[in-house]
Amino acid sequence: MKNEQLSNSTIFPLGQKLDAYLQMVFTDPTPLNTSIGNVTFAPGARNNWHTHQVGQVLLVTGGNGWYQEEGQPARSLTTGEVVNIPPHVKHWHGATKDSWFVHLAMTPGPTDWLEAVDDEWFAKL
Repeated sequence: MKNEQLSNSTIFPLGQKLDAYLQMVFTDPTPLNTSIGNVTFAPGARNNWHTHQVGQVLLVTGGNGWYQEEGQPARSLTTGEVVNIPPHVKHWHGATKDSWFVHLAMTPGPTDWLEAVDDEWFAKL
């Protein structure tokens, strides 16, 4: 899927490209005390292992992706799923090898970024 097609098929703008695309949707600390980012992963893209000091909620809005907590098997995610991530739980999330993956990330506190997800292990998913 080309970037233009993807932009036209998502609810929020594609945003700035990092390792994934990030478009902040909500940054006002009142009344919710959280930021909301629209995160778009290209096929095969994923973030590093990380934790959130206050926790995080993911609302999947498009595509197919993975979510994994340390010590648990990777979990397949599709449109409409919600992931509630407790504080200090080490995890990662990203797209499957052959699909874009889009989610809203509600993150009320700091994120602690850790090591990369192993390429060889990811290729086996």
